[in-house]
Amino acid sequence: MNDMFMTNRRLQRKQMVIDTEIREKLAKLYKTTLDVIFVLGFRTHFGGGKTTGFGMIYDFLDYAKKYESKHRLVRHGLYEKKKNSRKRREGHKNRMRKVRGTAKAKVGVAKKK
Repeated sequence: MNDMFMTNRRLQRKQMVIDTEIREKLAKLYKTTLDVIFVLGFRTHFGGGKTTGFGMIYDFLDYAKKYESKHRLVRHGLYEKKKNSRKRREGHKNRMRKVRGTAKAKVGVAKKK
C-alpha cells in the first residue's frame, strides 16, 4: 500500500489523490456522467505537485458494463459480487485437486439428470 500515497514527514501526513475528485473533473471536462468514467493506477511523482494515472471514459454505461473488469464495476456499485462461504470455497478447492487438466472446469458443475 506504500506506493499508493506519498508520505510527507515534515507535515506528519500521508498525501494521496482521491479518484472521485479526478472523476468529477474529468466528467466536467468531457461533459459526461460519473458512472461511465473509470480511473486507475495513480502514481505520485517525487517532490509532489504531479500525479499520473490512467482513465477510461465509455460512451454508454452498457459498454462499460460489457468491457470493464468486474472488480472495478464492484467498486462503482454496478456489479454485485456473490460471496460464497468459506466451507464451499475450501470444498471446491479440494475437489479440484483430485482431478487433472480440463476436468477441473467440470468440478463443481451440477450434473444433468
